[in-house]
Amino acid sequence: MFEGPLQDLIDELSRLPGVGPKSAQRIAFHLLTVDPEDVTRLQNALGAVRDGVAFCRICCNISRESVCRICADSGRDKGLICVVEEPKDIQVIERTGEYNGRYHVLGGALDPLANIGPKNLNISPLLQRIGGVLPDRELADSTPEEPQFDDAPEITEVILATDPNTEGEATASYLARLLRDFPGLTVSRLASGMPLGGDLEFVDELTLSRALSGRLTL
Repeated sequence: MFEGPLQDLIDELSRLPGVGPKSAQRIAFHLLTVDPEDVTRLQNALGAVRDGVAFCRICCNISRESVCRICADSGRDKGLICVVEEPKDIQVIERTGEYNGRYHVLGGALDPLANIGPKNLNISPLLQRIGGVLPDRELADSTPEEPQFDDAPEITEVILATDPNTEGEATASYLARLLRDFPGLTVSRLASGMPLGGDLEFVDELTLSRALSGRLTL
């Protein structure tokens, strides 16, 4: 244990995701040796994140303006929405270069053990984008009185791109149930199965089962 501000800094760094006590200690001692200008730049960056980051009023993605660059891009397919859990998931999909629609960020996934229910996620704004809020007591308190967008285009397909784990699957199933009554709307789920370059003998049973059920006709 160290004394004073140094230990306070180590304690705060240790609270960050993926940063353990030893890593926090190394970062803290590194900050003691760098130039004051470097520390000032870090302070300014942290302040800018706290005070300058906003969320797109349409898709809930991180944005500098009230509407993010993706929603403001007239060249993207306005009728296609890909639903993801976190803003970082958008970057992963964008790197593929295969998707040209818009997104919707839920802000997490359903997790009863962590007390995260439907009203804690950006589900009501998604339903509003598609064409209105379906009756659901769990969502009633989280439904904005006014739409967050100026002109809602006709949505033809919603792609559920939540993570392929317990929470992500539960969230996808819940959304599929809510969206199935919208007329003319196609609801799809990202395919999952064997990874490219993998060996069959090392594939787990659940992944192999998904690969078999989602097999393609050649």
